Amino acid sequence: MRFRSRQAAAGRVFAVTGVNTVSFAILASNPIKQDLLGFAVERIAPATGQSMFMPGFKVFESLIPQPTEGLNVSTFDHPVQSLVWDDFTADPESQYTYRFHPIKGRPGNLERRSRPLSIKVRTEPLVTSTAHDVFFNRGVASSQFYQREFGDDPIADMEPARRAKALAWLSRDLDEALLRFIDACRPGDRLLGCFYEFRYAPVVTAFKAALDRGVDVGLIIDAKVNESTDKDGVFHESYPREENLRLLAASGIPDTRVKLRQARRSNIQHNKFMVRLAGGTDPVEVWTGSTNLSLGGIHGQTNVGHWLRDQQIASQFVRYWELLFDDPGGTAADSAAERIAKNKVFRSAVQDLSPAPADLRQVSEGVTVVFSPRPDTTVLDSYARLLDSARAQACITLAFGINAVFKEVLKDNTPLNHLVFMLLEKKDAPTPDSTTPFVRLNASNNVYKAWGSFLADPVYQWARETNALQLGLNQHVSYIHSKFMLIDPLGDDPLVVTGSANFSGVSVKENDENMLIIRGAARVADIYLTEFNRLFNHYYFRSITEQFRRRRATPGQASLFLAENDDWLAKYDPGTFRAKRLKLFADMSGFRTL
Repeated sequence: MRFRSRQAAAGRVFAVTGVNTVSFAILASNPIKQDLLGFAVERIAPATGQSMFMPGFKVFESLIPQPTEGLNVSTFDHPVQSLVWDDFTADPESQYTYRFHPIKGRPGNLERRSRPLSIKVRTEPLVTSTAHDVFFNRGVASSQFYQREFGDDPIADMEPARRAKALAWLSRDLDEALLRFIDACRPGDRLLGCFYEFRYAPVVTAFKAALDRGVDVGLIIDAKVNESTDKDGVFHESYPREENLRLLAASGIPDTRVKLRQARRSNIQHNKFMVRLAGGTDPVEVWTGSTNLSLGGIHGQTNVGHWLRDQQIASQFVRYWELLFDDPGGTAADSAAERIAKNKVFRSAVQDLSPAPADLRQVSEGVTVVFSPRPDTTVLDSYARLLDSARAQACITLAFGINAVFKEVLKDNTPLNHLVFMLLEKKDAPTPDSTTPFVRLNASNNVYKAWGSFLADPVYQWARETNALQLGLNQHVSYIHSKFMLIDPLGDDPLVVTGSANFSGVSVKENDENMLIIRGAARVADIYLTEFNRLFNHYYFRSITEQFRRRRATPGQASLFLAENDDWLAKYDPGTFRAKRLKLFADMSGFRTL
């Protein structure tokens, strides 16, 4: 939901709420800005009467010249020096009043006489009866909170109760939502699933329980034979085939309920969806998103589950599932010509199930589904044009790098274009052996990037962290695994693209994938945007710190401490990146005032 405070002498506050996340922008008046040291942020929960000043991030050097590791401070004494701020600790479906108290004076003798800017907000409910519910895990094992609460022991080595608590924190509500979708199926319903990784015991057990209570369960599981022996003579079993098969065998789910997806073994069955048919015949709802059924998918890397209640889209997913159940495409037993012919027929059939306009800006309001593989990369080109066509803001998560088609359309952007935020698994950098010229996107293109990283060493009060790889949760993608794009999320016509595909040529033309294109759903856009802000802000700080570490340098004092005068406000001068971010909130549509 979107909110705007009433105009006051001190200015005005704008806010966007998700389920657990709230993003704010403060348009402070000129008198308030003069000599401003920042804002002490107070949060009041009317339902409980609880009032608290929010934790601070940086400190005044004159008060704490040598912060110790693990130091915690309050914005009451060490204010927020930003006009854009976020609270990532809110509860679902809760009303809050936030007061931004202007702080003047000097450190150690702060002046608090100015009236605060106040705004009332309400967070989104976690579960609704509307078309869309969205569930993000935390995806931040590399965080100060995790280090402080759970340490850096591998998950497998933890005492069971502590391990369960750590996993519950990392999953947030994603684990429970997955199970809730399966548990909601009643006797006589049909539940169809299609999964790349099928190796998370609680969910597999839930499928078996559904089958036992009379749900007609049907599963398609990736079982491609891709075993190999590396140059060192080490054998690698087929992945995820063997782990999937072992858990299936242990679950007691009969083989008759499972189709092993083995054709087109050079490509993967990358879907992660379920569809429920009420009474066994009426498709009513779909679960999709980026979340693999694995410990790391649910608790380690960033992921999202999207619960969609839409009969038409559910029907399309059923037809797609039925197509995949025949294990279509070329096999190793086919000749080269036969494989080409079979794959061509398969791609055409998939495209017929989910036709999409060449220009995705032309999709109708509501939900459009895009299945893969398709005959060509037209959809990928359209994703790139979509990212480039935003009026004010575009956001995208990229687990496997920035595809060349995105760089091509963005490389001629200037600071006068819309803002583009990219959240990457790893830093975008030249490939040593590549003969293709490297295209660098940065602030000169109005592109801002953050990537997965962690504090490998203490930095002032910030303690050394662990990450999902060190915890044993993930092996390959440790940070950013979600696949979504937001186009003008705060506008009057927001567009969200979300699903299993990695915005790559392979994901469009080769792999089994699904994506939802959701147009005009402000609630969906607000949830995705505030979660994107949470993840981008979290990893941006760590990305910058990592760059300094690689250069064997340390951040300058100015970046580690609060300014002791109002010089910090120069970062919001007209035309700056921060001024543009403020304008995104000031221009947003559909706000309310409580």
